[in-house]
Amino acid sequence: MDSKAAALQGLVERVREAAAHKTPLEIRGGGTKAFYGGEPRGEPLSTATLAGISSYEPSELVVSVLAGTPLAALETLLAAQGQCLAFEPPRYAPGGTVGGMVAAGLAGPARAAVGGVRDYVLGATLLNGRGELLNFGGTVMKNVAGYDVSRALAGTMGILGLICEVSLKVLPRPAATATLRLELDAAQAMRRLGEWRGQPLPLNASAWWDGALVLRLSGAAAAVSAAQQKMGGEPIPSAMADAFWTGLRDHGDEFFVGAARAVQGGATLWRLSVPATAAPLRLSGEQLIEWGGAQRWICTTAPAATLREAAAAAGGHAVMFRGAERAQGIFAPLKPPLDRIHRELKKAFDPEAIFNPGRLLPDL
Repeated sequence: MDSKAAALQGLVERVREAAAHKTPLEIRGGGTKAFYGGEPRGEPLSTATLAGISSYEPSELVVSVLAGTPLAALETLLAAQGQCLAFEPPRYAPGGTVGGMVAAGLAGPARAAVGGVRDYVLGATLLNGRGELLNFGGTVMKNVAGYDVSRALAGTMGILGLICEVSLKVLPRPAATATLRLELDAAQAMRRLGEWRGQPLPLNASAWWDGALVLRLSGAAAAVSAAQQKMGGEPIPSAMADAFWTGLRDHGDEFFVGAARAVQGGATLWRLSVPATAAPLRLSGEQLIEWGGAQRWICTTAPAATLREAAAAAGGHAVMFRGAERAQGIFAPLKPPLDRIHRELKKAFDPEAIFNPGRLLPDL
């Protein structure tokens, strides 16, 4: 029996035993997102034994990876072939894993331009609450048919089962990039982004904070150069630009460092998902706007109800991303039809409710 088979067998036995005794299990990868979602509880179930690249075909732009593989190792492998995970999964701290990346379903600055995690998941192997190994999807887009369970796993926070292996679509690194900075207030920035949204521009990422709109252009060299001339702004040197976008991706830049200090003092960092066309939100606290206007980060001491009402009024929802009051509910309450679907999926995949109870929804 090879190491992968042995690791899977050990996990199968552990899950079957837990199901028989209705023992809750907390799935653990690198622990870099333990702060996100409801308070983790249950006996630890580590994915550390599931590490390694199962297959990689650079010419096919597909890689299959075991869930416990360090995200850094995968990105190093891809970089050596001039390829990348285009959705820029946030790392927050060293040690994150591929399984945790999919389970959390979070994406970085390029999300609005290239899509999110689920758009790059081609297939997955899941260990369900009965101790069964289930395979979904494939390794090419045309194999996906019917209800796409492999993609549905993105963002489920491990409540459906243990992700054991995933196949991912990867992309070549762009031929050219450029970063521009424009001095604009929030309303002006939203207006300019709205104008550019309808034009064939290689706009890959945007971020507005404290009176400055920063843009990243990405693509063919000629297209990037032409867009620079059209959009104006101050060009940012590449080393400085790379540091900025990395900081934004991993929450190490000035806004998020300040937010972390504020959270320690009793504030909450909220992540609001709203239509990109939504006007600037009139809320107290520091705000950073990403994804062309579709993602609004707000660090504030305002009550949770105020944030949720503002997000709903704008046509979106609010997530308590970092804060001390996790017991109050991290994610926005679901509407009845969506709530029913979540509960039916949970019951189908994890009938004894042993996986990550309370991580996604308080009573699941």
